[in-house]
Amino acid sequence: MRVDPPRIEHIHEIDYRVEQTPWHFAIEEAAAVDRHWGKLTAQNPRLYNGRVFLMHRMTINEDDGRRILRGAALEADYKAFIAWRDFGNPDRQVCNCFAMAALVSDDGAFVLGRMNAHTANPGLIYFPSGTPDPHDRREDGTIDLAGSVERELAEETGIKPQDVVTDPGWTLVLSGPRVACMKTVRSPLAAAELEARVAAFVADDPFPELDGLYSVHSERDLDEARMPDFTLRYLRHALAGGTAR
Repeated sequence: MRVDPPRIEHIHEIDYRVEQTPWHFAIEEAAAVDRHWGKLTAQNPRLYNGRVFLMHRMTINEDDGRRILRGAALEADYKAFIAWRDFGNPDRQVCNCFAMAALVSDDGAFVLGRMNAHTANPGLIYFPSGTPDPHDRREDGTIDLAGSVERELAEETGIKPQDVVTDPGWTLVLSGPRVACMKTVRSPLAAAELEARVAAFVADDPFPELDGLYSVHSERDLDEARMPDFTLRYLRHALAGGTAR
């Protein structure tokens, strides 16, 4: 799959479907994948090798005035995905397409999560999210990225769908091997209230994914060292008025 220069796209909907396609990287590099996973789990035994979906075909086109992302996914082991990521994304035929809950507080801050030490991305700051997995697959074979937003937000922060208002449409950040699908969700609580609520939620979990929240009110709050490129691109775009707050 061709990798274009980073860009941001606004679309109305996503049609993402699973195809029974082998991932040649996972097959050909199985021994290297296992060695890498063994090193990671020796350092962090809480890592879990489940199944995830990776995108191997994508188009963005217009249908009756609506911009639609259409994509096809293959299913793979999480350990193969992590090896692909850590080896520098050697297979350019796939990318990591995932949904993020772009949480906005009542006082206009973007509220992100700070990943805990036992996760695969310790210390990084980004919106609640996850690479889609079989929980997100509908019976018809489509991947429910809107449902993934709700699930990840609830699992990581305790914030449920009834606690927020979700905007229509998506903002896509296409950055190298990643397609971050941002869904704006709005809370009636101020940023400080959200931080306190989530702090209480994670305190009850012996192994929470987050160790807290991080609020961004302006560009001065951006953390170049701990925010991934796609997160920084989205926030700069949004803070400049490219996305409603």
